[in-house]
Amino acid sequence: MTEKLTYKDAGVDIDAGNRSVELIKNSVRATYRPEVLGDLGGFGGLFALNSGKYKEPVLVSGTDGVGTKLKLAFMLDKHDTIGQDAVAMCVNDILVQGAEPLFFLDYLAVGKLLPEQVADVVTGVAGACKESGCALIGGETAEMNGFYPEGEYDIAGFAVGVVEKSKLITSAKVKEGDVILGLPSSGVHSNGYSLVRRIVFDHKGFKGDEYMEELGKTIGEELLTPTRLYPKSCLPLIEKFNIHGMVHITGGGFYENIPRALPEDLAVEIDTSKWEMPAIFRLLQQWGNVDWPEMYRTFNMGIGMILIVSAEEAEAVKAHLQAADETVYEIGKVVKGGHDVTLQGGVFVG
Repeated sequence: MTEKLTYKDAGVDIDAGNRSVELIKNSVRATYRPEVLGDLGGFGGLFALNSGKYKEPVLVSGTDGVGTKLKLAFMLDKHDTIGQDAVAMCVNDILVQGAEPLFFLDYLAVGKLLPEQVADVVTGVAGACKESGCALIGGETAEMNGFYPEGEYDIAGFAVGVVEKSKLITSAKVKEGDVILGLPSSGVHSNGYSLVRRIVFDHKGFKGDEYMEELGKTIGEELLTPTRLYPKSCLPLIEKFNIHGMVHITGGGFYENIPRALPEDLAVEIDTSKWEMPAIFRLLQQWGNVDWPEMYRTFNMGIGMILIVSAEEAEAVKAHLQAADETVYEIGKVVKGGHDVTLQGGVFVG
C-alpha cells in the first residue's frame, strides 16, 4: 500500500504556523494606529491615510533586511532583539526624507517553524514599530524546509511613511556653511557583520558568550545590541526646523552615505575627535588590524544619524535635542568640493 504523505511530512507544519499567529496577536495589535482598518488574517493590510492632515502628502517607502547579524542570533539562540534591527533599517531610511513612518510589513522565512522563536522575532518587530509610531499591519512567515537549516531564518521588512511635500528632505537645500550634527548609535547596528564575524570569531576565535572587560558585557551581547530607532528624536525637528539634509549611516559608513545627501558641487569635512568612539569599534580595529579609512567606510563608528542644518539654526536644533535628553555632537561642516567626505582629527591626525 502506498504511504500517504502530508504537508507536515514534507516539513511544513500548518498547525505550528497557526500557533505562531496566536502568540503574536497581542503584540501586533498593540502597534495599531487609528488609520488601521481590519485585523490580522487578511490578504492585505489596510491603512486609511488621513488626507485631511496634509495639503500635499508624499508617500516614502523603504525595504531592507538584517544581513549576517542573524548569524549571531543563531549562535546565541537569542531572537528577541533582531526584529528591531529589521524595523530600524527601514524606518530610519525613510526618516531621512522627512517621512513619518505609518506602517510596516515583515517577511520571515524559516527552515522549521518554531512558534516560540517566531514569536520572539515578531514581538521585537512589534515593539520597534510601536516605539517608531508605525503600525505593523501585515507580514508573512514562510516555512521553507530544506532551504534554510532548522533553527535558522531570514527576515526582511518594508516600511511606508508620509511627509508634507514642502517638508520633503532632499539635497536641494544643502548649502556651503551648513553644520553637520551627529546623533549617537547604539553600537554596530546592522552593517559590516561579515567583517565583524571574520575578525571576532574566525580571526580571534572568541566565543559568543565570552566576557569582554573593555565592553562590560559579553561580545555576543555587544554585537546583538539592536539598531537604534531615530523617529522619536528626529520627527519633531523636521516639524519645527528647516532641516537641510539627513543621513542614516549604514553600509558604506561615512564615505558612501553622506554624499547621497549632497549636491554635486559640495563636500563635507568631518572632525572625528568631536565624539567619543564606542569601545567596540576600537577593539574591532585592533583585533583585525583594519585601516581607519576602512573602518569609517564600513561602520557607523558611533554616529548613527546625521543632520545637516543651517549655521543660523544649528544652536536651536542642538538645544531642542538636548532638552529632549538627546545627545548631539557638532561634527563638521559643508564646504565647496567634489561631492566627497574628508575625515580629520582623532585617529586621522598625522
